[in-house]
Amino acid sequence: MLLMLSPVNLPAAERTAVVLQGLDKVTARISEFTAELGVPTQFGTLEITARACHKKPPEEPPESAAFLEIREKQRGQPVQSLFSGWMFASTPGLSALQHPVYDVWVLDCAMLTENSQSNG
Repeated sequence: MLLMLSPVNLPAAERTAVVLQGLDKVTARISEFTAELGVPTQFGTLEITARACHKKPPEEPPESAAFLEIREKQRGQPVQSLFSGWMFASTPGLSALQHPVYDVWVLDCAMLTENSQSNG
C-alpha cells in the first residue's frame, strides 16, 4: 500500500496526518516530516504521536491545530512525557515543546490517501 499526501482541502474537516517541522539545536538541522494520526513518529530521541488535526476552511483565516503527545525515549532511561496538548501553526510559541535539544512545530494538516489499490 502506497500512501501519499493529498492536496485536497476539505472544509473544517479533521485530517488524517500532521505536517511537522523539527529543529535539532545541536546540528542546526531542520526537518519536515508527516505524522499519521495515532501512529508514533520518531524525531531524534522524541516519539511524537498526533491524536487530532483540524484545519479551518479556505474562506476563514488560515489555521491548523494539532493535538500532540511527545515523549522522550533515551537508552537506559525511563520514557519521559514532555508535552501533551494542542499546538497551533499560526502561533507556535503559544503552546510549545520545552526541550534543550529539539523544537517541534505544526505546519499543516494533511490527508493521507491510498494512491493505488488492487481491484482483483
